[in-house]
Amino acid sequence: MPVQKLVVEHNGDEHSVEYDTNYGIEVLRYQLYSLTLVPPENQTLFGDRSVPVENDADLIHISVGGVNKLKLVEKTETTDPSTKASLEEITALEKADEEFARLLQAEEDALAFQQQFAGQGKEEFERRLRPYVDKVLLYEDPVRQEAARKSVPMDELEEKAAIALAKEGKFKSDKAEQDHALLLQLLFWFKQSFRWVNQPPCSRCGFDTVAIGMGNATVEDLRFGGSRVELYRCKKCSATTRFPRYNDPLKLVETRKGRCGEWANCFTLYCRAFGYEARLVLDFTDHLWTECFSDYLGRWMHLDPCEGAFDQPLLYEQGWNKKLDYTIAFAKDGVYDVTKRYTRKWHEILHRRLVTSEANVQEVISNLTKEARRHFSPVERAALENRDKRELDEIERSNYPEEFSCSLPGRQSGSKEWRISRAELGADSNINLPSKDYSCPLRICKDDHVGKIYKSFGSILYQCIDHVKSIPRVMDELKALQKFLVELSAAPFRTRKITIDLKSNMLALSEVLKSDAYESLFQSLSLKSCLDESGKGFVCLDGEPVMTSLALPVAVDILQEMVNNAGSDKYLTDDPAVKVFANCTRVCFGSVQASGEQVPLGIAAAAFDGLKSTKWEEPDGGKGSWIVYKLPDGSMQKLAAYQLTSANDAPERDPKDWVLEGSSDGGQTWYVLDSQKSQFFEMRFMRKTFILTREKQMCNAFRFRFLSVRDTSATSRLQVSCIDLYAEQDQAFINNSL
Repeated sequence: MPVQKLVVEHNGDEHSVEYDTNYGIEVLRYQLYSLTLVPPENQTLFGDRSVPVENDADLIHISVGGVNKLKLVEKTETTDPSTKASLEEITALEKADEEFARLLQAEEDALAFQQQFAGQGKEEFERRLRPYVDKVLLYEDPVRQEAARKSVPMDELEEKAAIALAKEGKFKSDKAEQDHALLLQLLFWFKQSFRWVNQPPCSRCGFDTVAIGMGNATVEDLRFGGSRVELYRCKKCSATTRFPRYNDPLKLVETRKGRCGEWANCFTLYCRAFGYEARLVLDFTDHLWTECFSDYLGRWMHLDPCEGAFDQPLLYEQGWNKKLDYTIAFAKDGVYDVTKRYTRKWHEILHRRLVTSEANVQEVISNLTKEARRHFSPVERAALENRDKRELDEIERSNYPEEFSCSLPGRQSGSKEWRISRAELGADSNINLPSKDYSCPLRICKDDHVGKIYKSFGSILYQCIDHVKSIPRVMDELKALQKFLVELSAAPFRTRKITIDLKSNMLALSEVLKSDAYESLFQSLSLKSCLDESGKGFVCLDGEPVMTSLALPVAVDILQEMVNNAGSDKYLTDDPAVKVFANCTRVCFGSVQASGEQVPLGIAAAAFDGLKSTKWEEPDGGKGSWIVYKLPDGSMQKLAAYQLTSANDAPERDPKDWVLEGSSDGGQTWYVLDSQKSQFFEMRFMRKTFILTREKQMCNAFRFRFLSVRDTSATSRLQVSCIDLYAEQDQAFINNSL
């Protein structure tokens, strides 16, 4: 028999083999063993079209003369996709094990370095911790806790917490979810209520000041721990302004100003005042923040009141580019080394922990914790020790995760010059360098109430176009309704009810309550009007309180817009927004994802909530960003129009150039629906309406590609208050009327 030339493929490599057919397949297997190191008993051969080659007869039928290809597969391999995936997982695990071993070796090397160069300052380390052990006991004082509680608008925060849960589809939440949501609202409220101090304004004229050194503390300063007093001279009147750095959170509840030390100190008191297990966290590289235990998450959660950030423990290392060393948490029940929670570079941190040895660190912390727990009962101490073990396991597990994928910002609090001096700008230091390697999480929009409200107002205003009512009469009704809804908004959200004083609201409100045109609006607000036994009218809830809480601000915003724009009759008869409201259906219940977002107050879903008080903010969107809105499964719509509304501030961040695209396959392919260039928003909260003129197609996803903002030289950011998408309903009417 002649010699047969074979090309055998194995693991992506090709091997040339000259096979003498006189010797049979077993000789061929040993030839392949010498080339691939796959033992003959583990070899499986396949010919053309994956036909198995198992014996000499199979080889004889392979054509003679040309070059024939075989594929060699080890018997441990398989073509089953599920098994193939598991092999990939095994490979990933092997790589993870190798990385874990590398990190362990790096940790051993770092510990050896530390033993050689670390100081023996056990006393110095304890001296750094001792003041905070005493400070956190102030948070347990009933007088201080009561002062903190009295300063918080709890009904407002509870309503916002309920709204936040409702926006996630959680209308019936348990206590753990409610407590977690309330804690976040407390954080956001504190961020807005407390004032950051770079240089205090002049105490005489309010002008800017410049630092001139330190002053002497008064008896009153010392009473509240203000032993350090900074002095500033006014640039205008030369008066001296004192800035005592108070350490007593009771005084901080009153002053509500300071830097990170004051912020974290006071916020931790607020957390304890409302019953949260809270810790004050000290970073030896000069920052402080808070940790709270979240029953909802089942673990400790990072909260930074200065930044309004939560559950972002890598913010400092990856966002601010801080070189952490010791991160220590303090509570009434002990002292905790939580450094590993805030790093993914533990072996690098060990090289910087040179105050004393790790053994001394653990000894000092253990002794301080035992001291804090000496008056606890045995049962309480046992429970705390179990909690300590669970936390230690959690921290150790999180120390070697996959690469963190979310983009974290540099420091936001403090003047830019001050942040630069501390090297804490992070990636934000180069505003022209967009970080587009990630997108923000997928978020679900609970926004059907917005469309119902818009449709109701469109119907009300269309009475003017149809000449059912005069424009002045409708505007009087809307102004009366606006005043009424503002008053209703201020009522306690769980028991919203307001008596109707027809005399004070005159005839206009009476007309509103009697009109069928307004009935659908009240239904969209989950409200109803009633009469009591005495014949007095009132408006109250007609459903879950949170549904009214979601809808009322939207109605108040759109009423304000209508009243402000009603300077001429032309607004009601010619404004395309009015006709879109009345004749299109606002798209809702979609999911949204964007190239980036500012957490927590500038998330992507905020663009679709109908509220002017919120906005989507893309930190790196100045020269390019995107946001995608996907319809619920099975839904398809023809887009007829859309609206963009400018945000509350920073006109330089307004979108200027963009492309709107649609997709009928969930985002696999896109086609252009509309494009705009050089758009200019003359005012804040300005709504612009765009009618689509291209041939329309059924879509289940829409994408805005924002190409540029108004002034790219002034900002790296893009922001939009509202994005409203409208599906075709009566397209012929819209085209004719516009």
